[in-house]
Amino acid sequence: MTNLRKKLPPLTALTAFEAAARLASFTRAAAELGVTQAAVSRQIQVLEEDFGFPLFRRLHRRIELTEKGRLLATATGDAFGLIADTVAELRAERRDDELAISATISFSHFWLLPRIAVFSRAFPDVKLRIITQDAMASIDADEVDLAIRYGTGIWPDGHAELLFEDDIFPICSAEYAQSHDPIRTPQDLIAHPLISSDIGDPTWTGWDEWLAAFSIKAPKKGRGLRCSFYSEAIYAAMNGQGIALGWHRLVADLLQQNRLVRLTDASIRTRAAYFVVVPARKRSKDSVRQFIEWLRSVSLQPLVQSDP
Repeated sequence: MTNLRKKLPPLTALTAFEAAARLASFTRAAAELGVTQAAVSRQIQVLEEDFGFPLFRRLHRRIELTEKGRLLATATGDAFGLIADTVAELRAERRDDELAISATISFSHFWLLPRIAVFSRAFPDVKLRIITQDAMASIDADEVDLAIRYGTGIWPDGHAELLFEDDIFPICSAEYAQSHDPIRTPQDLIAHPLISSDIGDPTWTGWDEWLAAFSIKAPKKGRGLRCSFYSEAIYAAMNGQGIALGWHRLVADLLQQNRLVRLTDASIRTRAAYFVVVPARKRSKDSVRQFIEWLRSVSLQPLVQSDP
């Protein structure tokens, strides 16, 4: 170990070099490491003085690795990557009894949480942690074991398995439906407040697309409430604010409970689907396999049908 220490330059300097080489910037490396740009520059100088040759070319407003700098960058990148992967595996072993699941707010509230007790009863030794956020969590990070996502199934950070597609139709509260004239066709909808949600996902279906499927142009200035999240749109509909688009998998329980009712028999199929995604580079735990098998079985169960 003593000989190894003598062969290696200071670890702090290597860390600064790896970040600067990867980011091609002393400034960005400093921001990532939480130090000043001058501190990063000084650490690079320490290495260059130790080696006796330059590792970077200092050009106008940019830096560029020298040939020897590229060799060192490849070595440090591979070495640091191996250390990071090993540390992640060791941490995963330390928390093997915990299963961290990432899901969107709407999927978590309306589908996962109402059903999760069934899984807990079947696997009481698995400690669950639900990470709920609409921003897509990276499953390469140590804190996520699997994610449930809506989309095309193509994500660079993991392997995706199809859970289910969905159908979309208009919904509102029972009180709202009873207090207005019957709504029998898609054309009848545009006379009512249409509740929308500002979803950035291009595969998500909004009112414009849904109505266009029936050759109906959505009103330019609708009276409906605009919400930041789909879950808010559903709660607004339950509170009688107007009509929202119901994704059958998400609102099936609310339809069964009569907290929402379906309007018209018109429906369209989603362009994307729900997937369970597991990390591409992380060792899978037994609890991940158990949860995925449970998801498969639950997703095959028939949905409650609600007459329009």
